[in-house]
Formats: sequence, C-alpha cells, structure tokens
Amino acid sequence: MNAESLDGRLLFAIPKKGRLHEKCLELLAGADIQFRRHARLDVCLVKNHNIALVFLPASDIPSFVGKGNVDLGITGQDVILEAQMQEHVTEILKLGFGKCALQVQVPEAGDIKTVEDLASKRVVTSFEVLAGQYFKAVDDRLQLQDDKRTKIEYVGGSVEAACSLGLADGIVDLVESGDTMRAAGLHAIATVLQTEAVLIKSSTPKHPTIEPLIQLITSRIAGVVAAARYVICEYNVQRAKLHDATTITPGRRAPTISPLEDEEWVAVSAMVEKSKIANVMDELAKIGAEDIMIFNLDNCRV
Repeated sequence: MNAESLDGRLLFAIPKKGRLHEKCLELLAGADIQFRRHARLDVCLVKNHNIALVFLPASDIPSFVGKGNVDLGITGQDVILEAQMQEHVTEILKLGFGKCALQVQVPEAGDIKTVEDLASKRVVTSFEVLAGQYFKAVDDRLQLQDDKRTKIEYVGGSVEAACSLGLADGIVDLVESGDTMRAAGLHAIATVLQTEAVLIKSSTPKHPTIEPLIQLITSRIAGVVAAARYVICEYNVQRAKLHDATTITPGRRAPTISPLEDEEWVAVSAMVEKSKIANVMDELAKIGAEDIMIFNLDNCRV
C-alpha cells in the first residue's frame, strides 16, 4: 500500500471500532463493496470499485471529511456536532442505526431532579462542546455568573461511574437502552439531542470528478437502508374490499394490483414498514384478506 495506489480513488472513512463498526461492515456488504482488510492496516482497496476504505476513530471522521482529506464518511450526528464540523460536512443520508440520545443523567436517589437543580454544580462528560453549549444556555437563563456557573469536566470513558466516585453531581453521555445508566443508579432528567449514524461528504469537495461514484454508492447504501426498513406484503382480497385494503397498504407510491382468475378477487402487493407489519396483517385479516404473506428485502432502490 502506497500513496500512488490511492490516486484517483474515492476515499471512504469507516469507524474502525465501537458501536457503529459492525453495522457499517454489514452496510458495505449489502451495497456490494468488496474488500479484504489485512490485520493492523487501516487502509484497504475495494476490489470491485475505484474506492479505498479508511478505518478511523469515529470522532476523527467529521474532520477528515470536512477538510477534504477523505471524500465520504460514516459517523454519528453527535460526533459531527461535538467536532463543530456541521458547517463543513453535508449529511447525505440517515442510516437508521446507531440511534442514541445524549442525555443529562443524575443519581436517582439524589436531590437533583431538574437541570436547573444541576446548574452551578459539577458535570462530567466525554462531550465537552455539546455539554458546554447546553449548560451555557441553562446558566444564562438562570443568570449564573463566574464561579456559580456549571463546571464541565472531561473524561474519556466510563462516564457513568463519575457520580458514584464523587467526581460529579451529574453526567452527560450517550444512552441507547439505558441499562448501563440504571445499573449505575442514574436516571435521565433531560435530553440534549437525539442522534444516529449518517453518511456524510465534504461541503467543499476537492475531487469533483468522483461525484458520480459518490452518487452510485449513496444510491446503493440508500437501497440497503430501505430494505432494512420495509418488507413486501402480498395478499388476495375481494375486489369490493379493495379500497379498504389499499388504505391499509398504500405502499410507497401505490400498491401493485393484479387480477385473479376469479374476477371478484385481486392480488395486492405493497411495501410496508417492517415495524408496522403485525398491525397491518391484523387489519387486512379483519376486512377478509386471505393468503397474507410477508417477504423480507435484501436490497432495493426506492
């Protein structure tokens, strides 16, 4: 691997570890981006496209993309805001995974019940910028001055232990299921922001010639994301009930309706959100639909 082997290639930054890494690998496989990463190497060439994957810490990806060092990247919305790179990167696509909330958490058994109670006290976080902005607004609203303002302190990990160790009165940290926080005796009193993984590119790209490849990869990834969100619902229903049926399954644009040999019946096929499919099947059964079948999607273009 040398610099010459990267010339003219689209550089695509992927989180090298952490909560987003495995999902990104699944996404690349679904988009048919074929590569083999050798041990200890953080750059590898894609076999079937003019692309090189660059494996970076998720926190570094917004800066690399924003400065044009790499062309595409996947990272969390929270990381972009923490790096203060939102003016330098363009969010192309929400990816539907890595969903978390950045929350203010305090000991459940303590006296602090609101962020106003926590203001002027000690807050530990890995998100100094976002926590600082949030509590600056709280402090300004409460007209706190000088040493009465909230103290934000940085720690690199195990933020949830800070309160029990006496380092903080509250924390600001990412929460997915909340199990870790509950185990530490903490509960949320406010949400700073909701975040998920996103595909980003530079707002001022240095290599405009690779824009068609960016559009191709974006389209493929969008197809994988949509396939994870939707299923195909197929069923037979009496023509007299067709209006009711298509109200239940309108599809993305419109359902596909096909005649059957029995002229009083039709076959219907429609894309349905996976999270809603159980209720949709119940409603179809109520109006007399039969042979209701659900098919998963491996990939699609929508």
